[in-house]
Amino acid sequence: RDDLYMKSFLKYVFATIVGLLIFSVLWVLLFFAMIGVAMSSSKNTAPISENTVFELELKGNLVERAEEDIWTSIAAEMNSSQRQIALDDIVESIEKAAGEDKIKGIYLKIGNLSASMASLQQIYRCLGQFKKSGKFIVAYGDYYGNGTYYLASIADKVYLNPEGTLALSGLQASTMFYKNLLDKLGVDMQIFKVGTFKSAVEPFTQTSMSEANKLQLTAYINSLWKEITTSIAQNRATTVDNINAFADSGLFFGEAMETVKYKLIDSLVYQSDMDSIIKALTVKDYHTASLDDIKNVSSKHKSRSKNKIAVLYAVGEIDGSDERSGINSQKIVDELIDLADDDKIKAVVLRVNSPGGSAFGSEQIWQAVGKVKARKPVVVSMGDYAASGGYYISCIADRIFAEPTTLTGSIGIFGMFPNVKGLFDKIGLSFESVKTNKFSDFGATYRPMAAEEKVLLQKYIEKGYDLFTKRCADGRGMSQDSIKKIAEGRIYSGSDALQLGLVDELGGLNEAIAFAAKQAKVDEYSIKNYPAVKTVMEQLTEMFSTSVRTKLLQIALGDQYKLYDAIQKSQNTVGIKTLMPYTIEVK
Repeated sequence: RDDLYMKSFLKYVFATIVGLLIFSVLWVLLFFAMIGVAMSSSKNTAPISENTVFELELKGNLVERAEEDIWTSIAAEMNSSQRQIALDDIVESIEKAAGEDKIKGIYLKIGNLSASMASLQQIYRCLGQFKKSGKFIVAYGDYYGNGTYYLASIADKVYLNPEGTLALSGLQASTMFYKNLLDKLGVDMQIFKVGTFKSAVEPFTQTSMSEANKLQLTAYINSLWKEITTSIAQNRATTVDNINAFADSGLFFGEAMETVKYKLIDSLVYQSDMDSIIKALTVKDYHTASLDDIKNVSSKHKSRSKNKIAVLYAVGEIDGSDERSGINSQKIVDELIDLADDDKIKAVVLRVNSPGGSAFGSEQIWQAVGKVKARKPVVVSMGDYAASGGYYISCIADRIFAEPTTLTGSIGIFGMFPNVKGLFDKIGLSFESVKTNKFSDFGATYRPMAAEEKVLLQKYIEKGYDLFTKRCADGRGMSQDSIKKIAEGRIYSGSDALQLGLVDELGGLNEAIAFAAKQAKVDEYSIKNYPAVKTVMEQLTEMFSTSVRTKLLQIALGDQYKLYDAIQKSQNTVGIKTLMPYTIEVK
């Protein structure tokens, strides 16, 4: 028996040592991978050669801003679908290419791109400006989705693999519902809200969409589809009816030649054939430059003026659980106050790409934007979405720009508090407490709320909604009653928001910057982006302070991480929120 115990003991010791060794080796490999990423990111590109074609590969996840994110780079090495490309890099590189005589055209290599429509519109508009320079654009893809074909349609010629697919099939929006799961677990989400259309709470209380939510989502995706089909029809010299006929026919599962018959594709060719096509447009010995090449080339027209226009990025959920990919309200407030005090900063453009979040955090940012506005012009540029709290922090600006398909509005507020007594009963836990006052245990999760507590909380939510609508009314120069008529938590496209007076102009970041400079009365200016982006080496020094587990999960799960993240958020979405529950990607 002693021998048996000794063998078991040695077995566990050996297993522990092996486990530690494997863990150590993994960390060493991970560390050297990070070093490799850091070294590769510091490479400088060669000058642009004569007869160069800008080979713009649109593949991966489109994000708002360029950042040398070491985790993203490692994820991309392990899983190409997690590659990130940045909107600001693409826009700036297209603008550089238009002004560079050595670049003769753009070759769009279309891959599987995950993006929201407003970002695609900004790229589309830049490609349109590029064409005005007289240079060519050609596009090739093995597979086109709704969004990538929308971009490709602006090209002079659009090519598809003979065995490829044009999945121009229309748009859809879906919501994941947790109620049945919560019921099985014994968790009851106690909901308090203002706004008929404030649908953020529906996944926790229903098993299907409310009629109000169906109405607003249908209106929104129809607005997006109208933008897509109208632009495609104009570019391809066809009609919207023809495009809808193709979408309804199911021919995207049929022969690729059908796409040519519908005049949506010019020719069916293999990718290897694109070389001869490009040679015919340039010269036999043309050169290519990638996005990484172009973005590292100095801009000929970059101003060195001491007058600066600040672009402050507010991207992600306000005071959410992931600070690295969200908005820390206190940090944004500090940045805004610094910008207000900096005399070299002549105007501020707040780039908002946020579904909202904390009501308290939104109010703090709103107040700080007002302080900047008292000193210098403040212009808001809305990205893919500036909804709920994202609209809260925008409404006070001197002028608001949005893309036609920006998701905005959602002026509403809600609170959500779980009652987990049913879960505790299932697993055999019980609670008993003593207290000094009537409401000492207010918000306790181990019991349902009392009727009086619910009344108090609903009044608090209504007070928050009243403040939210007042902020919007004051910022937009409208009556509070007028705001309340179009609020109720309803979402709008940028085009619809313009008609309602919630935004001032349709346009992107460049248009917002130009307007800010005009308001500041400066002809020459340079642009400075805030907050400063951390380099890869800076991230290396901070890597042990971040959630390594979360990052490794993102790498391992890939696209499925969104499902995991949604379930995690369903457990953490507690408190008073001005939040929109979803983003809509154009596949």
